[in-house]
Amino acid sequence: MSLQPRFRRVAALDRRFVDREDVLEAFMRELRDRGDARGPRVFNVTGVGGIGKSRLLRELKKRAEQEGCRTALLDLQVPAMRQQEDALAVLRMELGRQGVIFDHFDIAYAVLWQRLHPHLKISQAELPFADESEILTSILDETSGLPVFGTAVGLLKLAQRARSSVRHRRVIKDDEVLQRLDELSNTDVLDAVTYLFAQDLRASGGTPCVVFVDAYEALVPIPVKTGRVSSADAWLRDLIAQLDRGLVVVGSREPLGWQVHHPEWAEIVNECKMDGLPMDARLELLQQAGISEGVVIAQASQGLPFYLHLALDTQAGNARAVSMEEILQRFLNHVAPAEVRLLELLSVARTFDFEIFHTLAQAYDLPADRFTWESLTAYSFVYPAGEHGLRLHQLMVVALRARLSPEATREVHAHLRAAWDARAAAGDGTALREAVYHGVRAEALSAEDLLDYADRSIRRGGKQAGDGILADLTELGLHGELAEAARCLAVEAAITMGDAGQAAALADLGPAPAVGSTAQARLAMAAAHAMRIAGDTTEAGRVYTRVWERHRGPVRPIAGLWVAEVPMWQGRFATAFSLAEQVLRDAPEDDWVLRGDVLRLMHLGRRFHLDFAEAAVRLEEAHACYARSGSVVGLANIATNRVELAAWDDPAAALRLAGEAIAQQQELAALHELGKTYTGLALAQMRLGELRASSDSFALACEYLDRAGYRSGRARAELFRALLHVLQGSPERAARALVWAAEEFVASEVYPTLIVAAHQTLERIDLPDEQVARAADEARGQIEPLDSLPALESRMADLIESVLGGHR
Repeated sequence: MSLQPRFRRVAALDRRFVDREDVLEAFMRELRDRGDARGPRVFNVTGVGGIGKSRLLRELKKRAEQEGCRTALLDLQVPAMRQQEDALAVLRMELGRQGVIFDHFDIAYAVLWQRLHPHLKISQAELPFADESEILTSILDETSGLPVFGTAVGLLKLAQRARSSVRHRRVIKDDEVLQRLDELSNTDVLDAVTYLFAQDLRASGGTPCVVFVDAYEALVPIPVKTGRVSSADAWLRDLIAQLDRGLVVVGSREPLGWQVHHPEWAEIVNECKMDGLPMDARLELLQQAGISEGVVIAQASQGLPFYLHLALDTQAGNARAVSMEEILQRFLNHVAPAEVRLLELLSVARTFDFEIFHTLAQAYDLPADRFTWESLTAYSFVYPAGEHGLRLHQLMVVALRARLSPEATREVHAHLRAAWDARAAAGDGTALREAVYHGVRAEALSAEDLLDYADRSIRRGGKQAGDGILADLTELGLHGELAEAARCLAVEAAITMGDAGQAAALADLGPAPAVGSTAQARLAMAAAHAMRIAGDTTEAGRVYTRVWERHRGPVRPIAGLWVAEVPMWQGRFATAFSLAEQVLRDAPEDDWVLRGDVLRLMHLGRRFHLDFAEAAVRLEEAHACYARSGSVVGLANIATNRVELAAWDDPAAALRLAGEAIAQQQELAALHELGKTYTGLALAQMRLGELRASSDSFALACEYLDRAGYRSGRARAELFRALLHVLQGSPERAARALVWAAEEFVASEVYPTLIVAAHQTLERIDLPDEQVARAADEARGQIEPLDSLPALESRMADLIESVLGGHR
């Protein structure tokens, strides 16, 4: 039977909102009262699922547009829109097309996007709205054919060079927030992006703006299952609080209740409840559809428009149904059995398109042709899901899923996982998240599988992709090994954001962490990284050692590297080399990347021991291993190490090598390695007497190292820059830099040899410091040289003298 006529009749009901005049009038009052008022305002439309909130919000949006307002919609049913950065991008695109200029936001978002996707370069193909942004288009046009990586300072300089307008140049020059972005953590940059979005919107002129947020409960499920979920909407509240010249309309099943976070929300939020339609309104809707005797249907609908639409799809004017289940059953009685089964199968998917439909239909020997697809998607309860295909109305989903047994549901999830796996193999970046969603529900994923999916997803889509998987896992309430794997991902995500405090709190390892499984070992390693970032190097080393000694899985070799690195950082060279040799002996003969990593570590140890000839030998051995494995990252790091080594023993060669190393690290967007490369280049330029160029290179090095949050690397660069200050005739400035660098080394529990170097330099320029002198004495007691401490200090003094010469 044809479905299209029924669909057209039901769709006609949307043209008139029977008995919703009270809500419409309340909304129009809010819109009029906005006027020139200041301060945020929220119109909260509440009602149970199926009451018609989504349709009403779209009607309110049309009316706001008729009143001359700019409008934008966030549909939180779409998983991607629940992520702050994605939601801001959606709002920016919608409002940008209506004339709002987002100069500040666009640059800040590009910086944030680069941080979340460090492996990608900024381009019109990759950045969500680059082709719609005048200021970003100017930058990309200026750098046509070149990779663009988004440090704030770099983008601002590019924008100033580009053929941009006077307005652009003024924006770039005067905005303090943009100038400071590189100093902020990822979390603070995200807050700054939100602030700049609101600032640009505020500056867009007198045209009122109305933002609509649908399906709030998809962001914060009710009831809240965990303490952490209750903060899931913090970004939304923060955004709305800054939209002080517009109106925000939020559709939710329950009142927002934001006053528990701050009492002032009670004055800002105006709740308007949508009740079930009264009997006369239900009958009027049915009469519009041509059903004159619809009392039984009207009673059974309980006043929910969704059920009226469902009942109308049955074309059963004389229906005897008296409950939701009977309405559904009557509807299904008018649908071919094959289509009933297809709807049941599709209800298991969050989103679907023709390919997913075709896959499920074939798996169960059901019609999989285009005609059947068009017939199914003509029903009024099939909704668009943005760019992600289609979805069924949530109440229809609940009713249809209830018809499937748990065993059948798991089987369908397994088919869907396989379908999304195939898409992932074909390069679909969003497919891995859906594969995890269905794999977990099919009870077919191990903790190791889950971690592997997340790793691949992050490699392809950056932090946002990982956050999406993590959000899905949080909603599930996992137990056992899967819960441990999810916690591991949460801690690793916090490390990526540079939030060591949150990572440590989430890890909550205790004094003797379990490290038997891959998830446990990775969780422990992530917690150790948090300790290391926070400067607790000794405790981090203890955890690395525990993983190395007790774990027997794939994380052990990585732990072994870190176990050997910690004593190398702490100047215990004999211990570091002994451990490195052990890792090398245990490494599989054909694991060329691991062997290259160990040999490169030994190179670093020799270099910090100031044994440059032996360091060069180890470096070339590491290069051979990386070349054999084809490791792009390893070879890029070798290029950086060559610059750092040559800066001391062949500075002219360092200048030649630096260009290639910088190009390789830029391609990888490896900010800490770029910082190290520019540090080596600056040192070489200084030794060749190119002081102006050296100063510029040090500035770039510090910019990248600050951006990466690489504390010890930044202190090392400052130590070397102090030598430049001496050569430029600023010994007092050099002394301040040396004291600061030494304090950083002490706080981070690293590089005692460099603490001694700071002390020697202060003595050399006749500006000794008691605190640094005491730190140097303690550092000497920690160093385990490969020859003798006097020999090491003598080499150190010779290097300092080779740079400073006759300068004091």
